Amino acid sequence: MKTLTPPFASSWLNKVPEVTLSFWVIKIMSTTVGETGADFLAVNAGFGQGLTRAVMGALLAIALLMQLRTRRYTPWTYWLTVVLVSVVGTQITDLLTDGLGVSLYISTAAFAVALAAIFAIWYWVERSLSIHAIFTRRRELFYWGAILCTFALGTAAGDLATEAIGLGFRWGALSFGALIAITYAVWRIGGNAVLTFWIGYILTRPFGAALGDLLTQANAYGGLGMGAMWTSALFLAVIVLLVAFAQFNNGSRSNANRRIPDTH
Repeated sequence: MKTLTPPFASSWLNKVPEVTLSFWVIKIMSTTVGETGADFLAVNAGFGQGLTRAVMGALLAIALLMQLRTRRYTPWTYWLTVVLVSVVGTQITDLLTDGLGVSLYISTAAFAVALAAIFAIWYWVERSLSIHAIFTRRRELFYWGAILCTFALGTAAGDLATEAIGLGFRWGALSFGALIAITYAVWRIGGNAVLTFWIGYILTRPFGAALGDLLTQANAYGGLGMGAMWTSALFLAVIVLLVAFAQFNNGSRSNANRRIPDTH
């Protein structure tokens, strides 16, 4: 099945950002906030797991609707959706593990199969998994479905490595960080850009989760004892600054594109 590119499509209409260093920094911090933010709301703020899931799920639905209604990449809408997907993805895995008693081995395998199925259907329909051409509603739905699944898979894989297998937070963060570095090196020497992107995207989730646990957990549990509130606040502040900068640059480019050339 061959999907033709619509004649109106152009790079500035793409609904996701360019993959730059800033992209990866915000992505990793979003994954950490997903881990620490969910813990803070459910435990420290006293919301409980049920209310936290309901509130975060509702906020994600609103943010995703806003994102789908935009006609081009809008930094603050896109990254708000990513942060909320991170929180909800964490809660899905926590519900299965803590609430329903599902083994981390089973949940990790199940999410891996689900993600593979999404990619297979996406490729069969669109003939591409590239994020550089997300300019139709169908492609964007495939994209966000894959993103949510990567967060749930990453959370399960991270908990599997740090808790079930026993790597701990420090070695877990180092191990996933090393895998990300290897993936980057493979891309640099000519590896498939789409494949290495999605591998890196999946790996940043358990890396961010392990990093979040390392920073927030008490020293007695192998952490640095910063606490969920301060870690979440610090990382959110950095995310807001980077997204605000991206929003400013995005607005400047949009204004430049709308200028009418001077013919005199």
